[in-house]
Amino acid sequence: MIQTENLTKFFEDRKRGKITAVNHINLKVKEGEIFGMLGTNGAGKTTTLRMLATILSPSEGTAKVAGYDIVTQPSEVRETIGYLSGDTNLYVRLTAKEIIRYYGGLGGLDKQTIARRVEELTELFGLGEFLDTKIGKLSTGQRQRVSISRAIVHEPQLMIFDEPTSGLDPVQARHIIDFIRDCRKKNGHTILFSTHYLREAETLCDRIAIIHDGEIKALGTLNEILAETGTEDLEAAFFHLTTR
Repeated sequence: MIQTENLTKFFEDRKRGKITAVNHINLKVKEGEIFGMLGTNGAGKTTTLRMLATILSPSEGTAKVAGYDIVTQPSEVRETIGYLSGDTNLYVRLTAKEIIRYYGGLGGLDKQTIARRVEELTELFGLGEFLDTKIGKLSTGQRQRVSISRAIVHEPQLMIFDEPTSGLDPVQARHIIDFIRDCRKKNGHTILFSTHYLREAETLCDRIAIIHDGEIKALGTLNEILAETGTEDLEAAFFHLTTR
């Protein structure tokens, strides 16, 4: 579903010169798996996901998403994915229903399909109590549920979530985790998500990439990473790879 080839991104800073945010990353995400990118803030997770979602252009290298090249076929990539970022803003003057309808239209859905998807997503995420409330009056958790709904209204093959539980309380976070798990179990979706919560990666992921300073330090199943690092749990492995 995803294959990167020396994917690299650097930025120019007046004082510090060239800053490499992502440094020649090579990874594959298999169809139907939950793949997690684990790292601290500033490790390069968000920049990587933004390149895969065609929000940022790579400085070097490229990647294919569902067979489409992110550099030469960005429109096809966008039609294939659902992308959620923690800093994606919603239109505060629209209601939750209006947001979902709007993004359904952007995704090329007809009115009948949009109505069906609004009903399905309302049931899935419990949006009924605030479906007709303006976004500006919703809580952080409610907004996050609307954000996920608008990201997947067009039923994408691949879902890319950048720290989807950031800022949520434990109950709300658990709801999102259960949703991600059900996407693969019930619908066979492929999910790529980033997090800095070790427990989320342990609970959800078929495979994990630990990224630090823009480079992948380890990649594999939990057991493979533990064997590679000679550690007994993911926390110990993570600190071994990111502090040595």
